[in-house]
Amino acid sequence: MVKAVVGANWGDEGKGKITDMLAKEADIIIRFQGGANAGHTIVNDYGKFALHTLPSGVFYGHTTSIIGNGVALNIPVLFNEMKSITDRDVPKPKLLVSDRCQMVMPYHILFDQYEEERLGGKSFGSTKSGIAPFYSDKYAKIGFQVSELFEDEDELREKVVRVCETKNVLLEHLYHKPLLNPDELMQTLKEYKEMVEPYVCNVSLYLDKAIKEGKNILLEGQLGTLKDPDHGIYPMVTSSSTLAAYGAVGAGIPPYEIKQIVTVCKAYSSAVGGGAFVSEIFGDEADELRRRGGDGGEFGATTGRPRRMGWFDCVASKYGCRLQGTTDVAFTVLDVLGYLDEIPVCVGYEINGEVTTEFPVTHDLEKAKPVLKVLPGWKNQREDIRGIKKFEDLLENCRKYVEFIEEQIGYPITMVSNGPGRNDIIYRESPLKK
Repeated sequence: MVKAVVGANWGDEGKGKITDMLAKEADIIIRFQGGANAGHTIVNDYGKFALHTLPSGVFYGHTTSIIGNGVALNIPVLFNEMKSITDRDVPKPKLLVSDRCQMVMPYHILFDQYEEERLGGKSFGSTKSGIAPFYSDKYAKIGFQVSELFEDEDELREKVVRVCETKNVLLEHLYHKPLLNPDELMQTLKEYKEMVEPYVCNVSLYLDKAIKEGKNILLEGQLGTLKDPDHGIYPMVTSSSTLAAYGAVGAGIPPYEIKQIVTVCKAYSSAVGGGAFVSEIFGDEADELRRRGGDGGEFGATTGRPRRMGWFDCVASKYGCRLQGTTDVAFTVLDVLGYLDEIPVCVGYEINGEVTTEFPVTHDLEKAKPVLKVLPGWKNQREDIRGIKKFEDLLENCRKYVEFIEEQIGYPITMVSNGPGRNDIIYRESPLKK
């Protein structure tokens, strides 16, 4: 059976924890898109980790971790990450890398930095990990697949020279930066080959066999619906599809094999980077939620940047779940809200004097004002809900908060996370699943 774990919103929803938790029952975990530009924070028996490329199931000895063809693969980052976990006594994971995966080249990172510098105050808030230049080259058909590392050296050099000629025009005349050296690039590719060679695999064929054998396969997405380049808050989006549907493409499996789509939502909202964020809060109110949030504060797992904070957005989350094809919602960091006497929830957008509950295109989204409904918190009943294992044992106002969110978004909340640890989870029977 194939399951997907994806995000409903701007990313940072807690997908790493949910993937790590579900991986206990999985045989294979696959990253199917994105690169090292965002991270998944995981707390388990080995400690606290921030993964950027490795799938979040690498901490189980029985699993195989796969880098799918849809990933923007930065080879040194991947292997530094492998070392970072094995140095902390995590057993070396069984890793496979798709031979069709394309590589983030050193110049992709440079071009990302140079373009953000050139744009100045109009930049896209890139993590400067080379992701947009990488995907630009992929679709311009001048990217480098892992498989090309193993072809005839003269053929590879011919392509390297051709690509350098193209890039050097921009470096000289647009960015006024040092030019690329084909010899240096060939040496880099030789080093990449030595690093990745033991792990390269025909992944789609491997997965075809695994599916026929009845293996449990977990697809792990990066970021969330609102960062999708087609359906998100364009242009403040990422460069690869963040939707579960792309999991089939990015892993190399038939779309009909994906049987369950677990979409992760936070009990409040957070975002990194620019773009419209209707339920955003500011000042002391935001600082307090940021300080208490996540598993040690709301800061980007990759960049360390403070996340923008907001109340739960029913409009964005309903849209996010719909686009993902959600079968189950995992509702995370509910425990964080225990300090509040009252909890605002965004239930609609006011745009040009009219209220809508449907997520609009970007130019309308930028005009939207939040319509808030204030729900009673559970601070006076008891603030800390960690350690509770049954939904009916949660405080009344806490249960009502979850039930209200579920009613608003229209998708079944079947998992409620009430702490950062792997076992801080409540399974729930949703009336929407009956």
